[in-house]
Amino acid sequence: MDDRRVEVSRVACAPTAHARRTLGRVDQEDRIALFLDYENLALGARDHRGGAAFDFRPIADALAERGRVVVRRAYADWSYFDEDRRMLTRSHVELIEIPQRMGASRKNAADIKMAVDAIELAFERDYISTFVICSGDSDFTPLVHKLRELNKRVIGVGVEGSTSALLPPACDEFLYYDRLEGVDIPPPRGRRARPTARQAGPDQRPPEPEREHEPEPEPEVDRRPAGEEPGRDVDALAVQVAQTVAGLQGSANGEVTASRLKRTLLRKDPTFSESDYGFRTFGELLRHLGERNVIELAEGPAKGDPEVSLPEHGDREVAFGLLRGVVADLGSSGNPVALSGLKNQVRRARPDFSEKKLGYRSFLQFCKAAATAGVLDLRWSPEADDYLLTTAG
Repeated sequence: MDDRRVEVSRVACAPTAHARRTLGRVDQEDRIALFLDYENLALGARDHRGGAAFDFRPIADALAERGRVVVRRAYADWSYFDEDRRMLTRSHVELIEIPQRMGASRKNAADIKMAVDAIELAFERDYISTFVICSGDSDFTPLVHKLRELNKRVIGVGVEGSTSALLPPACDEFLYYDRLEGVDIPPPRGRRARPTARQAGPDQRPPEPEREHEPEPEPEVDRRPAGEEPGRDVDALAVQVAQTVAGLQGSANGEVTASRLKRTLLRKDPTFSESDYGFRTFGELLRHLGERNVIELAEGPAKGDPEVSLPEHGDREVAFGLLRGVVADLGSSGNPVALSGLKNQVRRARPDFSEKKLGYRSFLQFCKAAATAGVLDLRWSPEADDYLLTTAG
């Protein structure tokens, strides 16, 4: 009798097939340990981004597309970063205090402590597969090499203007903070000096500024009856889903399934719920976005878990045609059209235009995709200090 009770108890406690599949997919995700050399990032952002404050959220969103961040640590003398400390605490980052010391020893103390903690964690936590080193300091290059020797994947993050040329090639992947989605474009500081021959030589890639200084369109007026509470913006959700799918396709291996997409959305915003947008299930939300041609759905590896991708044609081709038409109109006399201000002209022709709904993280990336597709020509002009576009053919 007791044996039968034990057997019944085991059956009752055994996970269902669906639960086993869910746990298996979670176990396959990368576990990420994040280490921030905060002084390097904050000062780099201030000195090379027009005094702009450092924002941790774009880094968190980029890593959410790559796996589960299980460790978040930032190293600094926090008496110098009072407001930043509050921002990081809200993002559940563990703050490691490095007391003020004289001269360069303070910097070295932070670097050594961060390196020791990373190596210790690599040995103690076998399940951590990816280490993210947020710093542009070349002193961390030996740490990156050692972590890779220990069969760990290493992602670097740094401010473009303050990152040593030695660090990015040592990493498996390197993300420039300036190019992450959600990082504000620094305000223009007047006309920049012409690039020197060394800066814009034939063997060196031109800079890739986000030329989107044109004013944003005025917000739409809420025309709901008085007293009616506005719901969540489905258009904003469509942009978020498209960006997330694009990030998963570009940074991860394998197909992007609906379950994987929702886990990533929840990592970006733990309060996310499809019911807030009027949908009963996540699948219903995806079908709605599929009907709007924001995403495409196909049969996935498991029943009820479709594969999600971005449309290869349709709205993208229409948007390319719109861009070509605007460039042709503005450059009707044969003159090239500058990238600066072009997005505003496109929005005048089509007010609901958004490259982010198509999965592109910036207007420049969208124009590069149009150039790759042969819709127009795009080149960097040192004389104009801007990208110039002309219609192809």
